[in-house]
Amino acid sequence: MMIHNEMTKLLKIKYPIIQAPMAGGITTSKLVTATSNAGGLGMIGAGYMTPVQMQEQIKEIKKLTSKPFGINLFVPSPFQVSEDGIKAANQALNPIRQQLNLPHTDSFSISDHQEVVATFMEQIKVVIEEKVPICSFAFGIPPQDVIAELKQHNITLIGTATTVTEAVENEAAGMDLVVVQGSEAGGHRGGFINPEQEGAVGLMALLPQVVDHIRIPAIAAGGIMDGRGVAASICLGAQGVQMGTAFLTCVESGAHKVHKEAILNINEDQTVLTRAFSGKWARGIKNHFILEMEHHEVFLPDFPVQNTLTQDIRKAAAIQDNPDFMSLWSGQSPRLAKSQKVEALMENIVAEIKQINWNI
Repeated sequence: MMIHNEMTKLLKIKYPIIQAPMAGGITTSKLVTATSNAGGLGMIGAGYMTPVQMQEQIKEIKKLTSKPFGINLFVPSPFQVSEDGIKAANQALNPIRQQLNLPHTDSFSISDHQEVVATFMEQIKVVIEEKVPICSFAFGIPPQDVIAELKQHNITLIGTATTVTEAVENEAAGMDLVVVQGSEAGGHRGGFINPEQEGAVGLMALLPQVVDHIRIPAIAAGGIMDGRGVAASICLGAQGVQMGTAFLTCVESGAHKVHKEAILNINEDQTVLTRAFSGKWARGIKNHFILEMEHHEVFLPDFPVQNTLTQDIRKAAAIQDNPDFMSLWSGQSPRLAKSQKVEALMENIVAEIKQINWNI
């Protein structure tokens, strides 16, 4: 099966399938290269990486594949670091630290906005120096000078949108394609105009509305796990899909074994949107940490401050194989997740689309 369209042409891939760039160590070099080698687009989730870490992984991937791959960066947005806010959040977090045998702490090294912007610009330099062919963005749109510089180096740009307005903004700014993220998607919401989760729109409702308002290719994301999801997305006007949870449970994924097992053993109604872990709304499996922090959620510091405050908790929980306090990101279709190799996932998707026998 071959699906030729503007998306596959721009990204130089065989199948219109992107492995979502999941930050935090999930997108190992093996996962990225296995996806690209199987005809999709492997993506590095570099949101939390230092420029040096990025460069090392890019070089490693280049040794493993000659196929196109991409990288995803978080666009910095202004945030406030309030001592009172940090103190209040810590009062809520310290009882949890006690359950994990962690020391109570009031001292944190939190970067200010200028430092975060400086790191982002260093990341952009690495993307250009290493000639990464595709760069995608979450949580916002880069400044115009950054977009212009990337385009001068023939780098294909992908934005992220959770509403029609955000998709239109991405196109106006010069993005070549846009990921349309429905509320079913696991992990962080990629939006930037309305950060609240109450207005989250499901993919089936959002996608055709976006397609009617933009000319650049739309990439569907949110709850897509198999060939049926790919075919449905294309029917609704998408030129391809971006899949996260389906790749997260693959053998090559760097997700913690407890994280993979949790997804493989839950039902579709066991994920929730929470900002307890990072200060930014994200979909994950409801666990003890989320339940304990529910009453404090509205008052927690914004990303990336809260993300820094919970880092020791998430790290300790991972070391202790304790799912109660880990950020177990997952989309809303966990019953469709499988433990398999990337090659098998891609082959199954292609076979399912053939079975549907639609001329797409």
